[in-house]
Amino acid sequence: MQLEGSPTHDASDLQYDQPNDRYVFRHDPEGAATITTTIVHAIASIADTDVSQGEFSLYDSVDPDALDRLFSKKADGSERTDGHVAFTALEYEVYVYANGDVIIYPPADADRDPGRN
Repeated sequence: MQLEGSPTHDASDLQYDQPNDRYVFRHDPEGAATITTTIVHAIASIADTDVSQGEFSLYDSVDPDALDRLFSKKADGSERTDGHVAFTALEYEVYVYANGDVIIYPPADADRDPGRN
C-alpha cells in the first residue's frame, strides 16, 4: 500500500494484518524519513486524514523529537536493538520497536471482543 501525499516516507510496505486487526510496517532508519514522519503519514493514510491541513499532529500524543531521539543510533554509533514505546494517536494504538517494527491497532469499537489480545 503506497501512502498518498508523502514522497519521502519509507512505510510503503504498510500492510493490514486482517487476522490480528492491525497495520504493520518496518521503518528503515537509513531511509530519508524520520520515524515520526513515517508514523504520521502511516496514521494519516489509515485514518484518511490530511496532515498538510493540520487535521492531525503527533504532538497531541507524543513528543516527536523525543521519539526520533529514542530510536536513533546510540551515542557510540551502534544501533538500538531492544525496547519499544507505545502511545495513542487519533485513538489508534501505536507500538514502535527499536528494530524498526511499527504496529498500529485501529480504535476499539463496540463490536470488538474486550477479552481479545
